[in-house]
Amino acid sequence: MEIEQTGLKDCIIIKPRVFEDPRGYFFESFNKATFEEKTGLSGEFVQDNQSYSSYGVIRGLHAQTGAFTQAKLVRVTKGEVLDVAVDVRPGSPTYGKHVAVRLSAENKLQLYIPRGFVHGFSVLSETAEFLYKCDNFFNKASETGVIYNDRDLNIDWLIPQDKQSVSDKDLILKPFAALQHG
Repeated sequence: MEIEQTGLKDCIIIKPRVFEDPRGYFFESFNKATFEEKTGLSGEFVQDNQSYSSYGVIRGLHAQTGAFTQAKLVRVTKGEVLDVAVDVRPGSPTYGKHVAVRLSAENKLQLYIPRGFVHGFSVLSETAEFLYKCDNFFNKASETGVIYNDRDLNIDWLIPQDKQSVSDKDLILKPFAALQHG
């Protein structure tokens, strides 16, 4: 696996080593020992999640607070998404900065998002299957987030406004300036 820094501390792009031949391909999508050796980060994941979405869907920006904050390792197994992580760690030199990475079944890239970030993605292909590992369990009472179209963050989701599909739940998320840290 190759590691690429994003400019946001501990938020990294992971490129797996892919073995291809005329029959297809094989790659190791996660190995705890290799992950920890190459990144210096913990690879203790306890929950895997998967979503399926169609073109124009924007999910996020989500996080968990307090004792339920989560780090995530995300990837796409079908289609393509623009994956976005925003640093909301108080005191961080990159507080309020974001990284946006195209993840696809074709490029097989993964993004590791440390605790203290809000996260979301937009679907750029007709459909997409999105998988993510979490290092802590989901807790409904600990959900928080930032509205996807926050003016201060100014994220380009690469989806025309008239094609964007956002859940009612995500449409009422707070602006970045009002985010409470837990």
